[in-house]
Amino acid sequence: MRTNYTVTGMTCGHCAAAITEEVSEIGGVSAVKVDHEAGSMVVTSDAVVDQSAIDAALSEAGDYTAVPV
Repeated sequence: MRTNYTVTGMTCGHCAAAITEEVSEIGGVSAVKVDHEAGSMVVTSDAVVDQSAIDAALSEAGDYTAVPV
């Protein structure tokens, strides 16, 4: 399953790397692709990932917000 998100608060590649690291640790997530220039993230997972898990991961990474599109 692939889910696309709009991510706000990213300003650089380091932001994207921090988000990738945190979201990758969510159970069931097999791949994460973050593009700070586009403000986007694609999460590939075995099943639907709970939005609260995404929110918690982004909070750990910094001051970011993700909204599914």
